[in-house]
Amino acid sequence: MTATNPLGDEQTKLWNGTAGHAWVDMQELIDSMYKPLEDMLVAAVSPDSGGRVLDIGCGTGGTTLAVARRLGAQGRCLGIDISDPMLATARARAEREGTPARFVHANAQSHVFEPASFDQLISRFGVMFFDDPVRAFTNLRSAARDGAELRFIAWRSAAENPFMTTSERTAAPLLPNLPARRPGGPGQFAFADPRRVQSILEESGWAGVELRPIDVECAFPEKELVRYLSRLGPVGMFLQEADERTRTKVVDAVRVAFEPFVHGTEVRFTAACWWICARAPSASVG
Repeated sequence: MTATNPLGDEQTKLWNGTAGHAWVDMQELIDSMYKPLEDMLVAAVSPDSGGRVLDIGCGTGGTTLAVARRLGAQGRCLGIDISDPMLATARARAEREGTPARFVHANAQSHVFEPASFDQLISRFGVMFFDDPVRAFTNLRSAARDGAELRFIAWRSAAENPFMTTSERTAAPLLPNLPARRPGGPGQFAFADPRRVQSILEESGWAGVELRPIDVECAFPEKELVRYLSRLGPVGMFLQEADERTRTKVVDAVRVAFEPFVHGTEVRFTAACWWICARAPSASVG
């Protein structure tokens, strides 16, 4: 399927360009690193709640495929994302595995879903990039049947996630043109403020909103650290266009700064996140 609306905004350009291709290249590492979070989401998907599941911002399809495997033939799992290269990988994985998951290239903020077509909506780090989150979650509410469950994981604050900001803090003096994060704008920490998240969801027509802080231990091989820090995140994106001298200088400095997270052959860090749940109320409830 193709998008029903032009995807010409800043996030679309990012995830169909450098960032999207980097995530494709790093797909196995990212899936392994965030496997504990994937497991939490998959375990929360109940066949008893209905087998029609939407995975929002599904990326390369790891969570979509895991849910499809859990539900089996009785399920109908759809992943939606704005990144064409990431979805190409997701589709190839589904075909290779023979897993009955489908994927649509579209912006969940504006895509025209079949009304009341999903029993459960999930996301792992896929909902923080909308430029109009109220519009996005209102659209998602229209795609959910009455009583449907929404569950997603989003990052808490940058201050609570030092692993995710080490590259920027270290590289900033070396890269004066490194773009600064925009507080409250679309991006990794857009849902850091729980009051804002609750307001967005309630204004969008969701009820029973609950936010629970979770601290999840993640890890990946130390031998992958340089590749990780030089490909992903704001610094990794910037380095794709940097000259070799700058790239070497920054990577060397940032690698040293990550030393506190290195434990023998592993890199370990705590992902400080929100586990967020809500439900689609019946029309009679309001």
